[in-house]
Amino acid sequence: MRRQRGLRHRRNGQFYRGEPMAKKRVAVLISGRGSNMSALVEAAQSPAYPAEIVLVLSNRPAAAGLSHARAARIATSVVDHVPYGNERESFERAIEEVLERHQVEIVCLAGFMRVLTASCVKRWEGKMLNVHPALLPAFKGLDTHRRALAAGVKIHGATVHFVTADVDCGPIIAQGALAVRERDTPDTLAARVLAIEHRIYPMALAIVAVGNQRADTKGQLTELGELATDFLISF
Repeated sequence: MRRQRGLRHRRNGQFYRGEPMAKKRVAVLISGRGSNMSALVEAAQSPAYPAEIVLVLSNRPAAAGLSHARAARIATSVVDHVPYGNERESFERAIEEVLERHQVEIVCLAGFMRVLTASCVKRWEGKMLNVHPALLPAFKGLDTHRRALAAGVKIHGATVHFVTADVDCGPIIAQGALAVRERDTPDTLAARVLAIEHRIYPMALAIVAVGNQRADTKGQLTELGELATDFLISF
């Protein structure tokens, strides 16, 4: 297991290396292209990042994100939901077996288009994350950008949260917001919000991987790069 040097905050704003800290082993579950998965993989390449992506798993054999993961030399697996029909528990047990083989400690959902059962979510309580293209608790569910425009909101964004049995209701870890433009369409707004997702998901995973060591987390996030100035990030 890889280990990384803990980062400690100093009064002058710089960071120094502390005691070694084991990187958390993370699996990313996808169903499609996996753009947020790619953002997590890129962030995890930093030696200072507190987690490593050890597995990318998809419920769709043709998911484009699998090839991206293989190109990054990350283990991949497919657990196709189709043969299981309505046997959701059996499908999830098959996923759990793969996660156990790879000694996964944290699960990140990144466009994984299957609703997990309450029992599965309970097993990963506090260790399963998801990203949602809206500022929760507003606009839970699908078609968030069209609904946000129809509602006339002036601020929109994305949320990374812990997964709970109630969809899009888990505790919030991080959010990023931007101003809605007069000429925004659902497509343009989706593209701008996706850029926020790619920034806040790695940050949120770092927070969870480090746990309560908030100073260390802040330092590691600083090493990932300066925050963008065209939107607000909060964690």
